[in-house]
Amino acid sequence: MSASLAAAALPAGNGIDLDGVEKWYGTTDEPVYALSKTDLSVAQGEILVLLGPSGCGKTTLLRMIGGLLKPTRGGIRVAGHDLWPKGARARNSDAVHELGMVFQEANLFPWMNIEDNIALPLELRGVGRTERLAQARALTRLVGINGFEKRWPRELSGGMRQRAAIARALSYDPRILLMDEPFGALDAMTRDAMNLELQRIWMDLGEGGANPAASRKTIVLVTHSITEAVFLADRIVLLAPRPGKVDREIAVSFPRPRSIDLQATVEFVSVVNELRHRLEEIS
Repeated sequence: MSASLAAAALPAGNGIDLDGVEKWYGTTDEPVYALSKTDLSVAQGEILVLLGPSGCGKTTLLRMIGGLLKPTRGGIRVAGHDLWPKGARARNSDAVHELGMVFQEANLFPWMNIEDNIALPLELRGVGRTERLAQARALTRLVGINGFEKRWPRELSGGMRQRAAIARALSYDPRILLMDEPFGALDAMTRDAMNLELQRIWMDLGEGGANPAASRKTIVLVTHSITEAVFLADRIVLLAPRPGKVDREIAVSFPRPRSIDLQATVEFVSVVNELRHRLEEIS
């Protein structure tokens, strides 16, 4: 196997830790495994991509990290805090507050304008209107939709709605952003543009600090797109199906910022092709 697909070293300064996490359905006598025993660490400030064929447990794993799906066995720690203490999801805990989520659909409320949609998590946390709208407007600038604050979701393109969804997830400043096929419903050109935008947002949020890498958001992203995975990731976790399990971890060392032109290089195409061949073997 070439060096490009060598196993990645476990990162230091973990933002997420999974210890023996498993998920199965049914009884212990006849379980249907969605995810085999999984140990995984994600460093603060890292972009980790979960890649694999359908049925390999990518979304199951992400939903357990997000506190939406209870693990059958094992523990998950977020920013050092137990997410599932004694088998129940921690409520109003530091672990939950560190998480923001973006789904394939933007899921904006159609009766709210864009800035109110972005500010909604802050309203639910009791933040005053003046403060939360100021934060929403700052975030529209960050994600590139300033000037559309008073628009309705139906007036925005799919890409712009996803930008608003990312802004909403960032509104309460979580350390960790979980993204489940966030650009899967977009056309190819818009998807490329959103990949560039996500990279820019991630880098911009780390600017100004003494240690930019440590101050950036941790991102865990699920995708079926090999090209998207290689373009965005610091590290790819390749999952194999039936039952879901980690096949290998791959470090992606292309320097940032990455441009779309990178995708035409021999080195990029080589990594994509090797991943494609491995996916064909395990599917």
